[in-house]
Amino acid sequence: MRTRKLAKAEWKAYFDRMSKPLKGRLAEIEIASLTLGHQVEANWLPLIGIAYDPKDDIVEIAVDQLDHMIQKPREIAVEEGSDGLASVEITDSDGIMQIVKLRSPLMLPAPSETK
Repeated sequence: MRTRKLAKAEWKAYFDRMSKPLKGRLAEIEIASLTLGHQVEANWLPLIGIAYDPKDDIVEIAVDQLDHMIQKPREIAVEEGSDGLASVEITDSDGIMQIVKLRSPLMLPAPSETK
């Protein structure tokens, strides 16, 4: 796996390019800060998309039944592997780290018919 920090100028284009291939993957959203501790906001829900809006300076992570908004992101790092994007770490202006872990859903065999 390779981790790299994204320059702010590439945030919008990166997420615009990555959102479509990520649709349908499962996402876990964790929040880590000294004051809040470590909390899980979303536990392996289907990902709808990740977007950055430079006008409002906000990152939106949309999963099934939840829109997680991160205002005034200060730093974004991504971890990429052979399967594509594996995680996104976003640090906001208050120093709170939000970690989005991604995985593909399990591909289970079709149920067998009983006779």
